Amino acid sequence: MKIIAVAVFLIVILLIISERVHRTAAAMAGAMVLILTGVMSADKALSYIDFNTIGVLVGMMIFVAIVRRSGMFEYIAVRAAKAVHGDPWKIMVAFTLITAVLSAILDNVTTVLLVGPMSIAIARMLKIDPVPFLMGQILASNVGGTATLIGDPPNIMIGSAAHLSFMDFLENTGFAVLFILAVLILLMKIVYEKKIEMGTVDTSAIEKLDPSKSITNRALMRKGIIVLICVIVGFMFHDKLGIESSVIALTAAAVMLIIGREDVNEAIQDVEWTTILFFMSLFVVVGGLTETGIIKELASKIIDATDGHPMVTMLVLLWASALLSSILDNIPFVATLIPLILAMQADGMDVTSFWWAISLGACLGGNGTMIGASANVVLSDISTKHGYPITFKSYLKVGMPFMLLSIVISTVFLVVKFDIM
Repeated sequence: MKIIAVAVFLIVILLIISERVHRTAAAMAGAMVLILTGVMSADKALSYIDFNTIGVLVGMMIFVAIVRRSGMFEYIAVRAAKAVHGDPWKIMVAFTLITAVLSAILDNVTTVLLVGPMSIAIARMLKIDPVPFLMGQILASNVGGTATLIGDPPNIMIGSAAHLSFMDFLENTGFAVLFILAVLILLMKIVYEKKIEMGTVDTSAIEKLDPSKSITNRALMRKGIIVLICVIVGFMFHDKLGIESSVIALTAAAVMLIIGREDVNEAIQDVEWTTILFFMSLFVVVGGLTETGIIKELASKIIDATDGHPMVTMLVLLWASALLSSILDNIPFVATLIPLILAMQADGMDVTSFWWAISLGACLGGNGTMIGASANVVLSDISTKHGYPITFKSYLKVGMPFMLLSIVISTVFLVVKFDIM
C-alpha cells in the first residue's frame, strides 16, 4: 500500500509538471486509483478533503463573479491612472500596489484577470510596452496573496489545518510583505526605468478618460463594496466569532446571489470548477501518503536530519518551500507539508514558526519562474495573446532574483521574530 501511495503521488506530480495531462484529470485519476486499489475507502478519502478551503474558494469566486459585472475593478484602475496624471512610472507603482491589495482579499488569478487587461489598454494609450506593468502585477499578486489568510490557496490550507486566524496572518506574513513590496517597487525602478521614461509617452489619452464610464451597474457596485467590507471584517474576527472562514465566504456569495440580481447560473458557471476539483482530488492523493504512514516517516527523518533544532528546521522548510514552489505547483507541495508538520507537532515539537515558514516560502516561491504560480501563467498568456510575449527566460531574469531577495527578507524576519537559537 505504501508503494502504491508513493507511486500515485509521484506520477500525479510528474504529470502536473509535464502538462501532458491536465492537472485536474491527473489528480482525479490518482485519487480514484487509491480508492480502487484499496489504499483507502471512499469515505476515508472524503475525510481527507479540507472542505473549509474548498468553501472559501467557491464562496469568493462566486462573489467576485457577480461584483466584477459592476465595472468596479475597471473603475479603480482608470481612477488610479488619472490620479497620477498618466505618469507611467507612477501608474506602474499604483497598479502594482492595487494588485497586491486586491490579491490579499481576492483570488490571485481573479485579480490579474481584472487588472491585467486594463494595464495593457492604458499602456497602449501611453504608447509604451505593457510588459513592465504586467511583470509588476504578476510579482505583486503573489506577494499580496502571501499577506492574508484568504490571499493565496496555500494560506487557506495552512490556516484551516493550523487553526490560524486572519489577524494571525496579518501580524506575521502581512508584516513581512510590507518590506518585500518596498523591495519589489525598487526592483521595478531599477529594471524598467528606461522603458517607461516620462518624456517618451503621450499622457493626453489618460487625462481624457472618464472613470465613471467604467461603471456599468452602480447599484451592484455599492452592494458589492458593502458586502466586501463585511467579508473582510468577518475574516478578521472569525476565530473570535467561532465561525469558519468558509462560512463567511459562502454567506457573502449567497447574499450577492440574492441582492446582486444577476444571472445565478452565469455566476455559478464562472467558478473555476476545474480548480476546485483539482484541490479536492489532490487532498485525497496526499491523504494516501498520510493513510499509509509515509508522512509520519518523513517527519521523523526531517527531525533527525536537523537534530530536532527548531531554527534549522524552520529555515530548511522556508528555503525548500521557496525553491520547490518556483518550479512545482505550490498547492500540492503545501498539501504534502501540512500533514508532515502536524506529525512533527504530534511528536511534541513547537511548530508555530514552521507554518509561517511554509506560507512565506510557498507563496513567494511562486514568483521564481513563469510556471511557479497560476497567476504567472494566466497573465503571461494574456500578454502574449495581446502581442507582448513574456518568455520563460525573460521572466526568469526578473522573477528569480526578486524571489530570492524576498526569501532573504523572510529569513531575517523569521529569525528575528522566532529567536529560538
